[in-house]
Amino acid sequence: MLNFGAEIPFVSHLGFTLHRMAGGESELHYEARPEHLNSFDVTHGGASMTLLDVTLATAARSDTPEFGVVTIEMKTSFMQPARGPLVAKGRLIHRTASMAFAEGTVYDAEGRICSHATGTFKYVRRQSADAGAGSQAISTD
Repeated sequence: MLNFGAEIPFVSHLGFTLHRMAGGESELHYEARPEHLNSFDVTHGGASMTLLDVTLATAARSDTPEFGVVTIEMKTSFMQPARGPLVAKGRLIHRTASMAFAEGTVYDAEGRICSHATGTFKYVRRQSADAGAGSQAISTD
């Protein structure tokens, strides 16, 4: 299992694990706990969207780990309920000096597509640990 390169409390809370982050690609694994399910007893759409957001962002950062990314926009389509262990695969489609365009898909344990997303991300330089608390603002300019 790999390290995301930054502490992301919400990702830790959900229990995502990183299995690939290289060459414009990413792979994350996730199994929803009972508190992450909806009233139909399947993975909540918000948890699936978060999984896709992190998967796309990780693909965008895969070749530039010294940068973080912030999500500018994301479109998600849900094809079928997400049950059991999930695998999300992301791919960097195109990048410029400041923007990344990525796509990703969530698969269930049988390899069926549950959801798919495309997104746009802005690269931002990470703040050093020495920077003061007042310098934590993230610019999307």
